[in-house]
Amino acid sequence: MNLADVQAAVGLTTPIRHQLFIDGRFVDAESGETQVTLNPHDNTPIVEVAMAGHVDVDKAVAAARRAFPVWSRMAAADRGRILLRLADLIEANTEELARLESLDTGHPVRDSRNLDVPRTAACFRYFGGMADKFQGETIPVEAGFLNYTLREPVGIVGQVVPWNFPVMFTSWKMGPALAAGNCIVMKPAEITPLSSLKIAELMAEAGVPDGVVNMLPGLGSVAGQYIAEHPEISKIAFTGSTATGRRIVQASSGNLKKVQLELGGKGPNIVFEDADLQAAVNGSAWAIFHNQGQACIAGSRLMLHEKIADAFLEMFIPLAQSIRLGNPLDNATEMGPLTSAQHRDRVLSYVEVAKSEGGEVLAGGKSPGGDLSRGCYVEPTVVRAKTYRDRVAQEEVFGPFVTVLTFKTDEEAMQIANGTDYGLGSGLWTNNLQRAHKVARDLHAGMVWINSYKRVNAGSPFGGVGQSGYGREMGFDAMREYTQVKSVWVNVDAQIPPGYAR
Repeated sequence: MNLADVQAAVGLTTPIRHQLFIDGRFVDAESGETQVTLNPHDNTPIVEVAMAGHVDVDKAVAAARRAFPVWSRMAAADRGRILLRLADLIEANTEELARLESLDTGHPVRDSRNLDVPRTAACFRYFGGMADKFQGETIPVEAGFLNYTLREPVGIVGQVVPWNFPVMFTSWKMGPALAAGNCIVMKPAEITPLSSLKIAELMAEAGVPDGVVNMLPGLGSVAGQYIAEHPEISKIAFTGSTATGRRIVQASSGNLKKVQLELGGKGPNIVFEDADLQAAVNGSAWAIFHNQGQACIAGSRLMLHEKIADAFLEMFIPLAQSIRLGNPLDNATEMGPLTSAQHRDRVLSYVEVAKSEGGEVLAGGKSPGGDLSRGCYVEPTVVRAKTYRDRVAQEEVFGPFVTVLTFKTDEEAMQIANGTDYGLGSGLWTNNLQRAHKVARDLHAGMVWINSYKRVNAGSPFGGVGQSGYGREMGFDAMREYTQVKSVWVNVDAQIPPGYAR
């Protein structure tokens, strides 16, 4: 099947972009190197995507450097209007973006259409509105002086987007960076670059000047590494695994660039004995099985008070088993395939890890057969661990794999919840107001959801602590991440005595 046939088969009406985007044009990689991106539903090829090398990164950086003086000094309101136009274009192309995202990632199209693409548009719209509202301040200092601060863009920023939510994370990184006046060299994940390249196309249509945004699909070990090392890139923002995050920090040390990391998680999802069980069951299923569990904030440790554990699981396991697996482009599908065969095999390996540690598989634990056997599917999997120190309760699996733990007291719950190196998302279910606030305070996490899970908003800061990284996406905090403060002192009428009186 050729590219035109693939497009027609999935209902795409415009060409699938598969080249690098540098200085306002789609171009082949200098080396001519490509890599096939696969449809995880059946592992058939979609398209050969250009793979950026060092020369391509240098070209992109040079284009960004040329564009920076004009873009950074453009009136903030004008930059904002461009981002608002981009948001409108994304909404106008919702169906195309949703189908492209689902084809490339395996994400059910109903979620791509109703969640991912609308959130992408909303993020660009939020930061489009933010552009001319992020300001410095005046500082009360000694008499006779005016002291004020300017928030200036950091310069050229390198951004690395993961493969689990590529279209949404593209906006999370680009929106604040562009609103603040930076220029961008972005590397989407080599296995899921297609929706990010479509966003680059829409950016050009929205009026983003040439060179401001450069999109470079490529291997992390080649393009990603060089972006982190590049002496002219002033900041790198990375979303991905903790192990890769550590390598990014090491690679970035050459020019002491700013680093922002959103890394792995092992989210505790705590259900207390007084919780609304039906709401907790529904919310907990979404917390772990949405997007096949491929989310850093997934509620992957299901912590149940021993008094309600059996009742909870009697409801939760049938719900997990009822989730409809299938072709992500089918509107009826509730769970698609994992994004790659390699990752599917990694997730399944943790079933054997659980068994070796004395854990019990309560549901799933295998790939489905039949029509789905060619794809990267894993059944919703529920595993009961022996202790919270087991590997399946400590290591990020990043799939539809939830580890069940029980506790007796609030103190034990906190010990288990905080008993990992991660600290990204966390949740709790209770009708006790005092307990809710106390637990939220004591959880070692960047985000806490009370009687819900996995809520995100462009205005709310997103990020973690510990091995889950540092820095924040979204909200005013993201604008601070992409700017630096300059303090300006003005002598209005201060009488300064000579330092060396003669």
